Amino acid sequence: MLAVSLTLSACQNASVPNESDTQEGTQTSADETDSHTIEMNADAVTDDTQMDEMSAEDKMIANLTRYRWTLIFATDKGAQPLNMLMDIKDQVRLSFSQYQGENTLSYSVGCNTMSAGYQLQGHTLTIDDGMSTKMSCGELDKAENSLNQLMQGQSQLTVVIASSAKDSEDNSKDDRSKSEQPILTQVTSDAATLIWEGSMTPQAKYNSKGDTVFWAVSSKTIPCTDNGSEMCLQVKPITYNDQGIKTSEGKWTVFTGEIDGYQHDGMHDEVLRLQRYQLNSDESVQGEKYAYVLDAVIESAVVE
Repeated sequence: MLAVSLTLSACQNASVPNESDTQEGTQTSADETDSHTIEMNADAVTDDTQMDEMSAEDKMIANLTRYRWTLIFATDKGAQPLNMLMDIKDQVRLSFSQYQGENTLSYSVGCNTMSAGYQLQGHTLTIDDGMSTKMSCGELDKAENSLNQLMQGQSQLTVVIASSAKDSEDNSKDDRSKSEQPILTQVTSDAATLIWEGSMTPQAKYNSKGDTVFWAVSSKTIPCTDNGSEMCLQVKPITYNDQGIKTSEGKWTVFTGEIDGYQHDGMHDEVLRLQRYQLNSDESVQGEKYAYVLDAVIESAVVE
């Protein structure tokens, strides 16, 4: 077993799920192009008074964090499509987060997840040296290397609103808000252009911060029910103290829901840092109590 540990300040001040948390019903999680840059509503991150007092950079960081971003178009400096990324664009993801006062981002083409700190000055994004899981990605290796190279150094960011073509002048404000999605344009240091479409994060969707919990996830799936053919994850809760030292583990149990943002490959035993959001009756589709969202993969071990 080859272990790869990612130390992302992950194991501090976490609340831990009890075993009944992992036995809920199926979880489901979520999301006119104008020339002007917008300041999207960030009421799930902070209230209007706080937004008024924030710098332009902090407002943009709050708004970037509000969404998970999926690639919709990529071109090189000659405006030619980057087919290596375009062919898999639906699985090329970018997300921004804030944890313990640090601004971080992560990106992936559907294999390894690259994570790094970043700074934003005006519209200039500077990405620090980061870290990555180290599994072989086969045909995705070249696309992963290409994306990683594009993300290095400085980029210029612009965010606009895209509205569905079916919108009309007589649509209500609520109807329009449902059809609008933010579009993030990133111009890299070598003049490539990456265009990302945002979908609202659960933190913004549920208008709450959520609890930080840690789960171990087995590489092996098991039947969701005794006589069923559908396969589900095996998970167990883990407890860490304030120094990041593991203090206890729960029992393995079947998890019949979904972890938003997590891709299980069947080849790794992993420890995940998750955000857990309590659902109200309007948000619960099948009586589930919580929604779970991947924050970070903090340990990954290849199973031989």
